Amino acid sequence: MSAQDERLELLQGTLDLLILRTLIFGPQHGQGIARAIQQTSGDELLVEHGALYPALQRLEDRGWISAKWGVSTNNRKARFYTLTAGGRKQLVKETTNWQRLTAAIGRVLASVEN
Repeated sequence: MSAQDERLELLQGTLDLLILRTLIFGPQHGQGIARAIQQTSGDELLVEHGALYPALQRLEDRGWISAKWGVSTNNRKARFYTLTAGGRKQLVKETTNWQRLTAAIGRVLASVEN
């Protein structure tokens, strides 16, 4: 089985965090967000459209991102998503929580005796 076949699955809630983090760099359409996450993860994370668009809708409903129609680089109509002030605050909160969680898990894994 190749590394491509063994991509990591996203934990519940991590996709929202990754979308918010991606949008810190500026507005982006859905496919661009998915591509950025895949590229910055070293091709370890593949965001399926079936998960991406419900997550974008959820973040928009919460007021953490806004969306407007525009034209993509390949001249197609697309919705472009932008991080809101509330989204920036949420990104800081979620990043802190994620760092605490991973540190705690790291401590548990390090304490396991062989």
